[in-house]
Amino acid sequence: MRTASVARSPIQASRLRKLQGLGIFCGFAAGAWLGGAEAPIKVINPNVSPITISLVMVLGVFLARWSVPALVHGTSYVRKDVGQAPHLVVWAVLAGCMWAVANTMTIYAIRNVGLSIAFPLWNSNSLLGIFWGSLLFNELRGAGWHRWLGVWGGAAGMFAGATMLAFASSGQAAPGKAATGVMAALGAGILWGTMYIPYRKAYLTGMNPLSFVTFFTVGELVTMIALALGYRGAIPLWHELLSVRTALFWLMLGGFIWVIGDLFQQYATKYVGISRGIPLSNTNQLWGLLWGILVFHEFHGGSPRTYAEVIGGSVLMALGAAAIASSSATSSEHASWQDAAEREGQRYGIEDAYIRASMEGRESTTAATRRTFLDWFLIGGTTTIFLALAAIARMPAMDINLGWAAVLLAAMLGLLTTCAIALWRTTRFR
Repeated sequence: MRTASVARSPIQASRLRKLQGLGIFCGFAAGAWLGGAEAPIKVINPNVSPITISLVMVLGVFLARWSVPALVHGTSYVRKDVGQAPHLVVWAVLAGCMWAVANTMTIYAIRNVGLSIAFPLWNSNSLLGIFWGSLLFNELRGAGWHRWLGVWGGAAGMFAGATMLAFASSGQAAPGKAATGVMAALGAGILWGTMYIPYRKAYLTGMNPLSFVTFFTVGELVTMIALALGYRGAIPLWHELLSVRTALFWLMLGGFIWVIGDLFQQYATKYVGISRGIPLSNTNQLWGLLWGILVFHEFHGGSPRTYAEVIGGSVLMALGAAAIASSSATSSEHASWQDAAEREGQRYGIEDAYIRASMEGRESTTAATRRTFLDWFLIGGTTTIFLALAAIARMPAMDINLGWAAVLLAAMLGLLTTCAIALWRTTRFR
């Protein structure tokens, strides 16, 4: 029998501040890894179909989404977690379907307008994140006018930055393709912005991000296989995969990197909400700019006006995201989140203690889970596949600044290590 008093009692202020700080940190780490995930697309032959590229990336995503949870907690933990809220499996699969379509659109965007421009355009998903968070999940309710101003003022800044980058695209894209690239990037932003609804439903009702993503990837894989077979056909698709076998490692690595960033984004969404977590993770626009300009020499030889539009637009969007992130949730707003969580729990018959423990970043039970043969099979199998593909991989014949690539990679690894340690110490990845 559910008791509303369990869910309604306030979370200790010091614990709430710690969780919000952790969510902000996860958002920045997500930005770094999501930004780096798109870089491998640049090394692929432009004649390869975007559908094929997206399919291979999703294969890498699928392997990562099952092996990483198996490594951190084990599949038995995932089964136990899903048993508390089985209805969320459907939402996870739906979110994965939306992600697969959006990811395919980003490939068209990158090819037509470049990595530096495409990133900020599809990061318009922040605007939808703020809207859905406010409308459906009580985010910003009771936050006060200055926090509302910070969030929506930041959103206006991000929109202005995206507009500047759209103008810059007209001078960098192939003739006749600038509009296609801009539309593809904005379409991806709409799909991703709507995809965050299942995210928030999952975490308000207590599901662990590591559990949610394992079923999320089922929707991704099924959708991409259907798109690839319908668009390309089985035989042409197979021949194209064979023709790019030396590049399969880079594409699947891009998918794996994306999963690391997405996991941090999931934790940011859980602890600071989609109104704040998504703009924070959208700092990937700056990482995309760095990869595009420093590593792949985008805009080399461009006019000063083009550089001013691209850099100015990205900085303006980043400042907007910073304004949103700085508008931290108050205790009264967090109480509204608890109201939304209670509503979701009543709708699906979920225990209050389970929801409460999740909001506090702790386990609802002390029962231990252990890794099984299946877990080690997933970890070992994924490692073997990546090593085998790495053995036949070839570096692309293009001008890449390996020095800057190493610097950016080192920064990403540093954020990964420190954020993972913070998550473990504070929540044990709960």
